[in-house]
Amino acid sequence: MVADPPKTEPKGFAEPAANDGQALGPREDQVVTSGGSCSSWNQVRRCLRANLLVLLTVVAVAIGVVLGLGVSRAGALSPQFWAAFDFPGELLLRLLKMIILPLVVCSLISGAASLDPSALGRLGAWALLFFLVTTLLASALGVGLALALQPGAAFAAINSSFEGVTGTEEEFPSKEVLDSFLDLARNIFPSNLVSATFRSYSTSYQWIKINGTLVKEPNGKEVEGMNILGLVVFAIIFGGALRKLGPEGELLIHFFNSFNDATMVLVSWIMWYAPVGILFLVASQIAKMQDVGKFFISLGKYILCCLLGHAIHGILVLPLIYFLFTRKNPYRFLWGIMAPLATAFGTSSSSATLPLMMKCVEEKNGVAKHISRFILPIGATVNMDGAALFQCVATVFIAQLNGRSLNFVDIIIILIMATASSVGAAGIPAGGILTLAIILEAISLPVREISLILAVDWLVDRSCTILNVEGDAFGAGLLQSYVDRMKIQSMEPELVQFKSEVPPNPVPAAIEEGNPLLKQYQGPPRDAATCEKESVM
Repeated sequence: MVADPPKTEPKGFAEPAANDGQALGPREDQVVTSGGSCSSWNQVRRCLRANLLVLLTVVAVAIGVVLGLGVSRAGALSPQFWAAFDFPGELLLRLLKMIILPLVVCSLISGAASLDPSALGRLGAWALLFFLVTTLLASALGVGLALALQPGAAFAAINSSFEGVTGTEEEFPSKEVLDSFLDLARNIFPSNLVSATFRSYSTSYQWIKINGTLVKEPNGKEVEGMNILGLVVFAIIFGGALRKLGPEGELLIHFFNSFNDATMVLVSWIMWYAPVGILFLVASQIAKMQDVGKFFISLGKYILCCLLGHAIHGILVLPLIYFLFTRKNPYRFLWGIMAPLATAFGTSSSSATLPLMMKCVEEKNGVAKHISRFILPIGATVNMDGAALFQCVATVFIAQLNGRSLNFVDIIIILIMATASSVGAAGIPAGGILTLAIILEAISLPVREISLILAVDWLVDRSCTILNVEGDAFGAGLLQSYVDRMKIQSMEPELVQFKSEVPPNPVPAAIEEGNPLLKQYQGPPRDAATCEKESVM
């Protein structure tokens, strides 16, 4: 037996041992006797490594603010300087725009093809309906809060005052509501799928004189800008068609799955460049601002709007839906999933929270394994309440920053796109930022303003993830309650059939079994042969 080394020996970790037994001795002893300092340091290193991208983003935002304030005090600078200063941020925006098309098409085709209606059955249909309704409610709540609180309105007023943006909107008449709806339908069904990748249909107007009177004449044409809505609808329908083909469509489904996985790898690479781009985007924005204080107030109102919306949806809306359908205490259900919610806040990834969520809903909330392991992976992919709400708030916020008033059709497009694009949002940190660019493209808002959202996304994204995984868990709980009700209803016909076979007077029959003396008084009169036969028995 190898003797234990002295407890004060510090070389157990540094020097290699002569054999395995000696190597294990000092390592094990050192871990125990060093008071856990090395293990705690390893935990810190693992935590830093897991959140390195978030830390780099926060540091980049801080440096960008300082750099922007310094540049703004430098006085007048040449256009060549601004072109070079803006270039790293412009490169990030170009990368984000580049990834939009493959992200939309491949993720939605892959997602639609993976949902087999025959395999899902009634259970999956109810789950998808719940996810769709809650995502729409979250989107509507986000738009409503942003329109009510108007986080970007004050800053937009200051911007318009010093930029002198006046009179530009009166040049052409406003768009009619009917033409807006017709353009929406035309974009949903594009005439050319290839042109939809870089053009969309829009109705414009021109003044013409008829008999000396100015008349507004509509003129529809293709304008620059990706037709995201048409691509989304085509991708979903095409994915369903591939699933309908069965084995013949499997090869193409595998192709789009692989394409989607490769796109996610590209997204992860772009995200590692994001801190550099964010640094210069934030610095450029701040350097060109006249009132930085008003901007930070607006950004704070945006963060408050997102967090308030997530709190209302997560604490009131989802628990209320759960209570109405199950008549159970929703907050007791929430208490059972506190560990996954804390993990979601720490990791900012709904996919990373999935194993712990399965364990908690099964062991603490009584959800059957076949339900949790069926519906939670689907929810982690298609149920993004938090992302949809944040995207709606961010879109309205950016519209307000640019002084753009949103009409009813714009709001409908935002709701549709937020619900559809949240399905394709990756369950990774900052996955919703990419789909936000899709919504901005759909209603012709500048994608450049995403830099402002990226600056505070490290905080808002954690709140989004908590709401996403909470919605998945409530969906599993609702399905468990639905299955329990179905079991009870399926047992009722058997109970009715059993009762119909029981004699009409069951209580005396029980007495008859306990007291043979009462046999002669039970049932209809019997002949002597029957009585003799019973006496023999």
